[in-house]
Amino acid sequence: MTTPTTSFDGYVAAPFRPLIDGIAERGEFRDDDIQIAAYAGTELVLDIAIGPEITRESLLIPYSVSKNTIAVSIGLLLERGLLDLDVPVAHYWPEFAAAGKAAITVRQLLSHQAGLPQTAPRLMTRDELADTVRGAELLAAQRPLWHPGSAFGYHAVTIGILGSEIVRRITGRTLAEFYEQEIRGPRGLEFYLGLPEELEPRAVDLLPMRPVSGSAAPPFARTPGQLGGYVMAGGAPPMDEDERRRQARRDRAIGMPAAGATTSARGIAALFAESTVGLTSAPLLSADTIAQLAQPQVAGIDEVIGIERRYGVVFQKPVPGLLFGGFRAFGHDGMGGALGFHDPETGISFGYVVRRMPPPGGCDARALRIAQAMRSTILHA
Repeated sequence: MTTPTTSFDGYVAAPFRPLIDGIAERGEFRDDDIQIAAYAGTELVLDIAIGPEITRESLLIPYSVSKNTIAVSIGLLLERGLLDLDVPVAHYWPEFAAAGKAAITVRQLLSHQAGLPQTAPRLMTRDELADTVRGAELLAAQRPLWHPGSAFGYHAVTIGILGSEIVRRITGRTLAEFYEQEIRGPRGLEFYLGLPEELEPRAVDLLPMRPVSGSAAPPFARTPGQLGGYVMAGGAPPMDEDERRRQARRDRAIGMPAAGATTSARGIAALFAESTVGLTSAPLLSADTIAQLAQPQVAGIDEVIGIERRYGVVFQKPVPGLLFGGFRAFGHDGMGGALGFHDPETGISFGYVVRRMPPPGGCDARALRIAQAMRSTILHA
């Protein structure tokens, strides 16, 4: 019997070569286009692309892995003493106090506790969600969908709007502008909130979700309930291929902070490495700032997506089904299968993107297996 094989392009440091060779021999990615990258401290130890339609220089939308740009931007404000997580949001954004929101703190707002994953009784449109200033006006007028602090639920897109308005009220710049001028540009990161037109030739369009084969059960059940069903009802209508490509270019140009960045696996890993250890200069964030952001704020069943989650300040934390690192690890996955995180215990900064979304959405289980294997390799060296 012939063993499936997969070829890959790129660099793998010696300690991780058996892991990647094993993946290639088993043919785990032979039907997908993927990138995997990792830094161990400041050393790039993994940077590969697998698949005929992708290279290490390709750029993709990683959906909610984009949220890591929000967390690092908020962290930079903390680092500079411009933001206090424990004051009311209304201290920076007075209009936000409307409709029973005067006591909501920045900490609650940025850990999915504010009850603002959408507006009601009318859902925000796609254009309103993409316009962070207009979206902020609508959310400021909205009464929370649950009593703030009594529960938490994934603010899939609105956390980008809310975070952007906090940044704008403090700095006079949107989050995308602040991130570009203070983080991405100075560090030369290939992790864009708004892809420049001249980089479009490197962009690779995502592919629809692969159908579930046979009777295989999905990796985890999704039971969002009535609230989740309402919040998720604002999805875009079906598009033909030409419409989908045009919308993809618009999404890349806009660069929504919560779900519309454009990057590579190496760009994701580099954002974490620049933030924690510094690649081109000193780390963007101190160990104390990182500890504040990564400290768990909420844990349990998410009211919107109906599964177990744990959040720090914007960042996700590992939970069963999303075990990307040790208890101090922090990062974020994406609906399309992507993953980005840093694990202080191992020093690994990790990035993963896949072109075709694995069912049922959320982090690709293969990315978690690679992350866990890399962690084991380092801890047992």
